[in-house]
Amino acid sequence: MKKSIFFVVAVLLVASMVLGACAQPTPTAVVTEPPAATEAPAATEAPAATEAPVVTEAPARLTCAEPIKVGLITDITGPLAIYGAMIQRGFMLGMEYATGSEGSAGPVFSFADAQESTFKIDDCEIQVFVRDDAGLPDNTTTVANELIDIQKVDFLVGTASSGATAVLQGIALAHEIPLIVAPAAANDITGKDFNEYTFRTSRNNYQDAINECKALTANYKTFIQIAADYAFGHGSAEAFRDACTLDGGKFVADDIFAPATTTDFTPYMEQIAASGAEAYIVSWAGSGFISLVQAAKDQGVTDKMELGTTFIDNMLTPVFYGNAIGTTAGILYHWSAPKNAANDFLVAQASSRYGVHPDLFDADGMNAAIMIVETLKKTNGDVTPAVLVAAMEGLEFEGPKGVIFIRPEDHVAIQDMYILKLENVTDPTGNYYSYVNTTRPEPPCLLPEGLKDHCGSLPYGNLSGK
Repeated sequence: MKKSIFFVVAVLLVASMVLGACAQPTPTAVVTEPPAATEAPAATEAPAATEAPVVTEAPARLTCAEPIKVGLITDITGPLAIYGAMIQRGFMLGMEYATGSEGSAGPVFSFADAQESTFKIDDCEIQVFVRDDAGLPDNTTTVANELIDIQKVDFLVGTASSGATAVLQGIALAHEIPLIVAPAAANDITGKDFNEYTFRTSRNNYQDAINECKALTANYKTFIQIAADYAFGHGSAEAFRDACTLDGGKFVADDIFAPATTTDFTPYMEQIAASGAEAYIVSWAGSGFISLVQAAKDQGVTDKMELGTTFIDNMLTPVFYGNAIGTTAGILYHWSAPKNAANDFLVAQASSRYGVHPDLFDADGMNAAIMIVETLKKTNGDVTPAVLVAAMEGLEFEGPKGVIFIRPEDHVAIQDMYILKLENVTDPTGNYYSYVNTTRPEPPCLLPEGLKDHCGSLPYGNLSGK
């Protein structure tokens, strides 16, 4: 019986040790003869005056003339609400970790009970306002305008849907508000839709594809793929086609795109079954994946070819991968993989306060919060838009996935991703994997032609740069 193969990537590290030493006692000298008379000691010059010790200043305290305001927009009630819950949780824990203070909403943030929480660092307050866009661009517009016009936010963070994020980018640009994208993955966000106010802590489609294709092409040579018919799906399909082709793979048919609302995948699976490919690659987000997998079984696709996709969230892994024990694949984050203080905090607090271990996008939310605090430290609380943008470009900070580097050319977040082996699907904490490897993919620069010069020496447009 064949096993299905799934793939992606991931993050890492740190540890330290302190050593001590003991002195041996000095033996007492034995006197054998009376000592000879000694000459009077020569006069010595007075010691030169020593310079006054240099007094180092204590680190400056962060000060803010007025409270810093952050608008967090995510899907709380829509089709990607499972991801929105991770972002809310990770962001609030990230603010507490970065500021060293518990939020005013208490140790557990619940959108049903409160839509804002205030954190304090030194002499600076940071107010976080949370809004639900249900994954709908029209809602994104409404809540973003309220946050900007009424709450006067200095930063925006969001959102779960790549389509809604594209709308949010335009609004942020028009009002010169820095936007940190989490967890949307579409290439276009820091590609054709790039603007100077858009940053991200989420990975992009290419970072997934670069790692997965190395594993896929080691086992299979011919592929076909299906993806959701919106920005995330198209960007993912383009990235996989480029990365897998560069690694020696061949796509035997045009990419298949299905509406994100599809519930019956039968016609699409008929095309895939007839393609003759050795493996089919799927780029899909949300609950529709269940119907897709069922249609693949019904049409005999799973009997003819292998499935190439990534390990996903803890809740759905037992549903999708129950017959894939022993598979080695990639994942953008799993709580068991990184070993560092930020991840230790995230794991301990999410489990003790929320009753769950961190999931797929908790790290993206936490990293967005840390990024805001580290930016404010660089500007000493100055929220002038141009000052914030300059501080965010090239920023490096430590988060639950290790070091995040905001690439100044295109604001892509260079980050660790993980390769894991699926050991079980029954652990109640979601501890399903054993660690295999950490990678740090470098995607090409995807800026529009008019901004190509901003890419510098990075490969432009695709992995080969041709």
